[in-house]
Amino acid sequence: MSKEAQARIKINKLLEAAGWRFFDDAQGKANVVLEANSKLVQTDVDAFGADFEQVKKGFIDFLLMDAKGFPCAVLEAKSEDKEPLDGKEQARVYAHGQKVRFIILSNGNLHYFWDLEKGNPTVITAFPHPDSIAHLEAAKTNLKELSQEVVAADYIALTQNAAYQNDPRWLDPNQRPAYIEENGLKFLRPYQLEAVVKLQESAKKGNNRFLFEMATGTGKTMLSAAVIKLFLRTENARRVLFLVDRLELEDQAKKNFVRYLKNDYNCIVYKEQRNDWHKAEIVVTTIQSLSSENKYRTLFSPTDFDLIISDEAHRSIGGNSRAVFEYFIGYKLGLTATPKNYLRKLDPAKINDNDPREWERRQLLDTYITFGCASGEPTFRYDLVRAVSEGYLVNPVIIDARTEITTQMLSKQGYAVMVNTEEGKEEEQKFFEKDYEKKFYSEKTNRIFCRTFLENALRDPISDEIGKSLVFCVSQKHASKVTQILNEYADAMYPGKYNSDFAVQVTSNVPDAQQFTINFSNNNLNGHTSFLESYKSSKSRVCVTVGMMTTGYDCEDILNLCLMRPVFSPTDFIQMKGRGTRKYTFSYTQREGGVKESIKAAKTKYKLFDFFAVCEYFEEKFNYDEVLKLPPTREYKPPGGGESYGHDEQTVFVPDPIKTITEKEVGAKGMRIDREFFASFENTIKSDPVNQANYAKGDIAAIEEKIKTELFGKPLAYYNEEKLSKAARVGRRLALREIILKAFGGIARFKTKDEMLEDEFANFVAIQKPDNRHIVNLKNYFKAYIADKEIRDIIDRKEYSRLATNPRITLAEFQDLNGWIDVVPRYVKDYVPIEKFAETN
Repeated sequence: MSKEAQARIKINKLLEAAGWRFFDDAQGKANVVLEANSKLVQTDVDAFGADFEQVKKGFIDFLLMDAKGFPCAVLEAKSEDKEPLDGKEQARVYAHGQKVRFIILSNGNLHYFWDLEKGNPTVITAFPHPDSIAHLEAAKTNLKELSQEVVAADYIALTQNAAYQNDPRWLDPNQRPAYIEENGLKFLRPYQLEAVVKLQESAKKGNNRFLFEMATGTGKTMLSAAVIKLFLRTENARRVLFLVDRLELEDQAKKNFVRYLKNDYNCIVYKEQRNDWHKAEIVVTTIQSLSSENKYRTLFSPTDFDLIISDEAHRSIGGNSRAVFEYFIGYKLGLTATPKNYLRKLDPAKINDNDPREWERRQLLDTYITFGCASGEPTFRYDLVRAVSEGYLVNPVIIDARTEITTQMLSKQGYAVMVNTEEGKEEEQKFFEKDYEKKFYSEKTNRIFCRTFLENALRDPISDEIGKSLVFCVSQKHASKVTQILNEYADAMYPGKYNSDFAVQVTSNVPDAQQFTINFSNNNLNGHTSFLESYKSSKSRVCVTVGMMTTGYDCEDILNLCLMRPVFSPTDFIQMKGRGTRKYTFSYTQREGGVKESIKAAKTKYKLFDFFAVCEYFEEKFNYDEVLKLPPTREYKPPGGGESYGHDEQTVFVPDPIKTITEKEVGAKGMRIDREFFASFENTIKSDPVNQANYAKGDIAAIEEKIKTELFGKPLAYYNEEKLSKAARVGRRLALREIILKAFGGIARFKTKDEMLEDEFANFVAIQKPDNRHIVNLKNYFKAYIADKEIRDIIDRKEYSRLATNPRITLAEFQDLNGWIDVVPRYVKDYVPIEKFAETN
């Protein structure tokens, strides 16, 4: 079959998959016209003012029609061995001849979408749906209106109440503050207006990607609302996708957008309105819900959204999630609180895989590159120092408290203890700061942490009880223990005030933990305070967590943060300490003798309890340029040779020769014990009410944690991922998330290894955007590197001559890859979880 015919077959399938029809059917009339019926005449070329001899008698390959039967897009097809962009100018003539705005260029393997009103063709990995084309056609491209739209301080307030300026209470300066508060009117701050202007200036220059780097607590969500209104109002967007990286942020974002924009625009959470999401102007969802099983390709077309905003961009587009972001072709805005300082002296060409910090740095660099800021300069920056100096945020008071044990653990010598060995002997063992998370546990240390915190915590300025606080622990087990100790101490300090609800554990293994975070922010976690009647403050004073409340959690009246764990990631530290920086005014109205008196107190600081010198570490000791070497894996070599094991366990080898051998072929369905084993696991997790509730909420992570804690490694079934993968008999390792989705009906079947490799390559294309010259060999190389351990070894060791004896890749194919040889390994190591492609026996 010719390469041209192969390309046509692939393009036909892609069109059908996207909902285009070659023939009339139950869904409607055919909306694809083939070249025999779509001839380009001389007048079309003349009208365009070009002299393309080769197209004077040409035919349009595919003409796509809208619901009314009018042309809406031209698809120019090329042979598999031709670059799709070679047909760019020819397609432009066709498009002008048919008076259409959109062009698709494809050779069956590589595809581009070109909006003639927006500049250059963009790589796509799927064809747009007919309805999506109609949606995109309704959105104007008017950069002049976008750049000239006046965005004043009341840009949001005017949407909340267009007539607020005529209200008598607004006109009265004495009543205005109360009027604003009672009506929840929001006004943009000067730096937020500055950010909008920077975006407008960047868009006017032709840029379509923007990055806002802003300190935690500076109102990125309200700024996003202003940007959304700017694009929707000027009709440069008709629909916006807002991506978050955690479930609790999904609901939080929706509530804020409804509060700010509901009078003009409809905002929904995708999972709550799956069937009519297209009716909303603003769609909020988690990046995980789209990237799981690459569902975004089946749920949406590349042209469904005109503006895509990534909240906490350094996290929400990490790994393969970036492919989701690149799938859509609209304007793109990233929001991050992580400063570019952590990128200093990072040379992408000199990556050291033995440095565990390099991955985080590369992810930060990827964030800047993704949003068109490869130089490290964002579209707009507003850091903590400026925010504090301008009075919008507060700085912490650092409580650097170190116990005898943690002081020694922080030292170069470490904390030494005597431990009993299995042989009954005593030997010295040393623990260092990084050992605290996994190897060291001290009841005494935890109690000292808790008592120090309680005795020194900031008090609520109104009720004088312990101020609302967040405690960050090492693990869920650690959080459970700390919560117990805090409640024990609180009961002794304040008899009768609490009923084991002073501190609450908020981790993914606790049912309704997400709702706890919301209640804590709304000041009704376990009811209201018992210290002062009618004072609206949460009865529970402390949330003890691990990672749930680190990013994007808004609770302005937090007065204390407590780090009962070491922190080595600058990104994590920025997020954790950012939970306390927001300003807040505590208020209470008391009535005495029928007279009302309003009491107010401003939050001017918060305390950061640092038991592991984290602040000192990032101020003085953190070396961004240091290359850390991972400790070598010690191997145990059995006597007389044989296979090595990556541990130090002693193994007894006793000769036991084979006596009999029988051979029996297992059928396609596998052994019954495997099928029953897998089915029993599915039934076990499906029947659990907590799992059912978490699945309904979309909290797969909570189900995973519960399974790992309560089912994996327990007698009698002894479930684990390896055994379940073997029982499923799909020839690869299954991720626990896949197994959960299959059990609850989220997916109909497990994908084959090749289907998953195809998905990963589509992600690669979306992110790396290769040209057509290498696309076929590149796909083969990409798949082989992931699936073939020997190929990986050859490439990683640069022993390329060994390819002469490996059938997966020929030397000629390999040499043709040229500059892509090193790109693929780097990409795979950063973005592809190779373990899920591992063979199962």
